[in-house]
Amino acid sequence: MRKIQTQGVHHITLVGADRQTSIDFWEGMLGMPFVFEQPNLDNAQESHLYFDPGDGRLITIFTDETRKADPSPVPQSNGCVHHLALNVSQASFRQIAERLDERGVRHSGPKDRGFMDSIYFRDPLGFLIELASYRFEPPEGVSHGEVMLEAHKLRVARGDYNIQEVHLADAIEALVLRGRRSLSDDRGPKNPYG
Repeated sequence: MRKIQTQGVHHITLVGADRQTSIDFWEGMLGMPFVFEQPNLDNAQESHLYFDPGDGRLITIFTDETRKADPSPVPQSNGCVHHLALNVSQASFRQIAERLDERGVRHSGPKDRGFMDSIYFRDPLGFLIELASYRFEPPEGVSHGEVMLEAHKLRVARGDYNIQEVHLADAIEALVLRGRRSLSDDRGPKNPYG
């Protein structure tokens, strides 16, 4: 038996209401360009809208003009999607609460997740959306996931409850030490002011 190796998320498809609600939310509120539309090839009653979230992937929405937006929270029981997290820069993150407030959208307020900041709110159909911003940039050629793995190992070894910025900083330092060569024999910390 062998694995079926994945290489990233190809796209995520959500069930939407009418076409304009989707366009207004995904492009008009979250800034995702509306890049493609065709019929839902499995259901001729629906249209299939494609939005670019900014990372080369796609978020697609099945729309039907007979469906209307219902803001009631969608189920979060076993087998259901809990929320969709979208990446934003720190500059954008600092503006989110104000921009949601301008629209009268209820939200969680900023949440400290140790390695990232996040804020939660519901889309017009009651689906939980998280806007998240990493507190770190990985070294060139290293993914966020690799930094998280290294930070996790440090956190566990130190007996800490959750990942904090010190774990991230130390993880980045360890990854650079292992991944970047140097002419120095001793690459340990020094005090040039001493």
